[in-house]
Amino acid sequence: MCKFTITSGVVVLDKHNRILLKLDPTRGWELPGGIVEENENVQNAAVREVKEETGVDIYIIRFCGVSQELSRNVCNMWWLGKPVTKELQTSIESLEVGFYSVEEALRMIKNNDFKKELLMCLENENNPFFITF
Repeated sequence: MCKFTITSGVVVLDKHNRILLKLDPTRGWELPGGIVEENENVQNAAVREVKEETGVDIYIIRFCGVSQELSRNVCNMWWLGKPVTKELQTSIESLEVGFYSVEEALRMIKNNDFKKELLMCLENENNPFFITF
């Protein structure tokens, strides 16, 4: 039987339309998010992961879409969120955290799949996306 891992990630935009990024110890700069735990709602997982990785409390604005990583059997659920608090805090999953302009974020993120997911969340306001890597 094939098992998939489900993750939930968030594009968090502050009032200046800056994006919340975290510096992962192995993957580099990326959007906050992580694995949905057993018996956990995917939207609640997104809120929890952002808090754990960045220290920022958020609320979800809308569902953006799904990206599927076939080679790793991973389905990523993507959300757009707004910060409730802005007290940034690092964790073992984030060496640095901060809000950056879209242009800065696209320069900082080295993984092209991560860039594509970010852009899809920002550009597909009315229709959820589905992309496969």
